[in-house]
Amino acid sequence: MALPAQALMLKWPNDLMLLGKKLGGILLERSGDRVAIGFGLNLASAPVLDDRQAATLAAATTPEAFAPLLAASFARLLEMWREDSTAVLAQAWLARAHLPGTRLTVHTGQDETLSGRFAGLAPDGALRLMLDDGMIEVIRAGDVQL
Repeated sequence: MALPAQALMLKWPNDLMLLGKKLGGILLERSGDRVAIGFGLNLASAPVLDDRQAATLAAATTPEAFAPLLAASFARLLEMWREDSTAVLAQAWLARAHLPGTRLTVHTGQDETLSGRFAGLAPDGALRLMLDDGMIEVIRAGDVQL
């Protein structure tokens, strides 16, 4: 796969972006000591979305070539998570995310939005948003617009 690393970016909480377009998404749900993980990735085609542009990896790889790469990466990250390396995982996420200070608008509920600058992650992975008055708002659910 010949994509420049800087073309790929994570957008909190669960989007994978390619050149500013949504390439995929990740969902995690915990029940007791178990976590169910689901994700979607536009390998062969991209859907037409009303609220954002979507990207595909069709020109860069095939599902058959991508599957072993995904499995190996997933196994490595799962092992890190099992070793309770949450700080390392958070650091890896931040290295692939929008830069601190990036202006964000977060839709936290129906007709509710907050705007500010990306101020990193809380220890539990929540978004830290610095509001215009300098206060930090910790957000655990919402849809982010860059």
